[in-house]
Amino acid sequence: MAAIHLSATGACSCAPSNPSFPFPSRPSARSQRVAASNRSFLLSSACLGGRSGSVLRTAFTGRRHGDRRRAAGQSSTVFICAVGKLSEADLLPVPAEPEGLEGKIPSGAGVYGVYDGNGDLQYVGISRNLVGSIGFHRKTVPGLCHSVKVGLVDGAAAAADRTVLTEAWKSWIQEHIDATGQPPPGNLSGDDTWTRRQKAKPSLRLTPGRHVQLTVPLEDLIDRLVKENRVVAFIKGSRSAPQCGFSQRVVSILESNGVDFESVDVLDEEYNFGLRETLKAYSNWPTFPQIFVKGELIGGCDILTAMETSGELSALFKN
Repeated sequence: MAAIHLSATGACSCAPSNPSFPFPSRPSARSQRVAASNRSFLLSSACLGGRSGSVLRTAFTGRRHGDRRRAAGQSSTVFICAVGKLSEADLLPVPAEPEGLEGKIPSGAGVYGVYDGNGDLQYVGISRNLVGSIGFHRKTVPGLCHSVKVGLVDGAAAAADRTVLTEAWKSWIQEHIDATGQPPPGNLSGDDTWTRRQKAKPSLRLTPGRHVQLTVPLEDLIDRLVKENRVVAFIKGSRSAPQCGFSQRVVSILESNGVDFESVDVLDEEYNFGLRETLKAYSNWPTFPQIFVKGELIGGCDILTAMETSGELSALFKN
């Protein structure tokens, strides 16, 4: 039996070699009783169009992510994620320009199906950043990425347990198999058309280490960094794993607009020790993230979002 392989991009493909994520079966009577008795439910809205959809249950216990122990007396949190059927989701055109995705494609976490110009389903994937993932597909396989269907998943559930996303993915894959007799072409084993991507740039480090004496003031290092690189984003976490919603939004906007940028993790206390306070003084800006273009502070997440909405961002990066 085939199993699911989750790529580093958050997209899925079928792979017979990974036994960790088998195709879905009906919930056991025990799991249904657990869900019925539990009162800590997180219920997402249905997929686009307000359709109620089928309910997919993922239960986990304990404090650590992925802990499935059922020790006696241990409380359980059950995430219930309502994702509509693939066949009932609205088909949304994918804009040709990356900057056109915002506002046209729902942001957040979920499952998505990509269709070509003939209306044939080519690939089903999952992502905690739908706009970023669909923008990536539009950039790398434009001929196959003509329109999409999207099923939204509760963001808190997706962040806590990726099984919520994989269960939604399985249901759409299985629906397509039931209708056509086979998975979408892009989900066949060995096909990396949709998951193949360049390795993300690593975050820049301003110092060789926390305990190394600097010969140049940290403020001078910041000044040199933002002036020697066209676009620099000081964010919480890395570009591949942002540690706050604002930082994730900034990364999504920059990537969906095809911006080549450098990122610096302000939470890295080993190689960027003291950066947060020094950067606040340097930029005279009290919060993070902070985005610099050609050595000048543009602002944070709200300003970047407003600039994208107004079209200023696209004009800025075309100059």
